[in-house]
Amino acid sequence: MRDNGAVTSATRQSETPASSQLSTSLEQGDAPFVPPRLIATDLDGTLLRDDKSVSPRTVAALAAAEEAGIEVFFVTGRPARWMDVVADHVHGHGLAICGNGAAVVDLHGGPGAHRFVKVRELTPEHALDAVRLIRDAAPGTVCAVEQTYGFYQEPEYPKLHMETPDHLAPADELLAPEGVAVDQPILKILAYHPTLDPDAFLTVARLAVGARVTITRSSPSALLEISGPGVSKASTLALCCAERGISHEEVVAFGDMPNDVEMLTWAGRSYAMGNAHPAAVAAATGRTAPNNEDGVAVVIERILGQGL
Repeated sequence: MRDNGAVTSATRQSETPASSQLSTSLEQGDAPFVPPRLIATDLDGTLLRDDKSVSPRTVAALAAAEEAGIEVFFVTGRPARWMDVVADHVHGHGLAICGNGAAVVDLHGGPGAHRFVKVRELTPEHALDAVRLIRDAAPGTVCAVEQTYGFYQEPEYPKLHMETPDHLAPADELLAPEGVAVDQPILKILAYHPTLDPDAFLTVARLAVGARVTITRSSPSALLEISGPGVSKASTLALCCAERGISHEEVVAFGDMPNDVEMLTWAGRSYAMGNAHPAAVAAATGRTAPNNEDGVAVVIERILGQGL
C-alpha cells in the first residue's frame, strides 16, 4: 500500500471553539429539518484529523448513525488506494465515492482489492485538451494522471503524494492514443503550478477550459483536480441517492474545500468545518467545529440526540 500521509487538508481559516462554531438553519428560523437518511462526508480536513486519524468520538458517532438507520457515505477526492484510513468504518454497504465523484468503490475487499462499482471516466481527448488549454493560460503547469489502478506523472511534477509513479513521461505522450495512461479508465488529471496562488490558478483554469471538463481543488497548494464534464462529488452522490430513493432533502453533507462546494449546495442540510475554505462556508447551510475538534461528530450527535 502506498503511503498517503501527504494528502493535504483545508487551507486554515481562523478557528473558534466548538460551542460557538456550530450553527444550523434551524437556529436561524428556516424550514424544519427533514429527518436524514444519508450522511455524506468528505475526509481530509473534515472527518479526518490533521494526523489522518479518525477519532474515537467520530468512530462512535458514525456507528451510532448507521445503527439508527442513516447511511454514511465517504465522499472524497482520494483515490481508492488511499481509503485504508476509513475502510474499517464503512459498515454494511461498504461503498465510498472517490476521485471527486469519478468512482464509486466497494471497500470490502481491503487495500489493493477494491471493486469499482461505478466509473465516470475522463476521456483521454478531454484530458489532453484541458492540459493544453491550461498550459496556454498558465505556463509552467505540470501534470499527473490518476487512473483506476495506476498513477502516472510528468518528470517535472513534484513529489506531492508520497508515492512512486508507475511511469514518467510528458502528458502528451501519456495521453496519446498509444500512451500508457489510456490502458485503464482515467479518473482525473492533476495540474500543479509552482508559483500561482491556488485560487487564482483555479480561476484561470476554469476560464481557459470552460465546460469541457470539471476543475476543482482540495489542496492548500496550487494543485488542480480535473474530472470529466459534469463529474463532481454532488453529481455522483445524487446518482447513488437516486438508486436508494433518497432525496437531496434527506442528505446531510460535510466538507471544507472548493471540491465540496457542489455537494454542500446540493444537500438539504450541509455543514462547513470550522477550518473550511471561504467557498465551502458560503455554500453550506451551517457551520460546525474544525476537523481537529470532531466537527462531524458534533453534528451527528446533535441529530441523533434530537431524534431528527
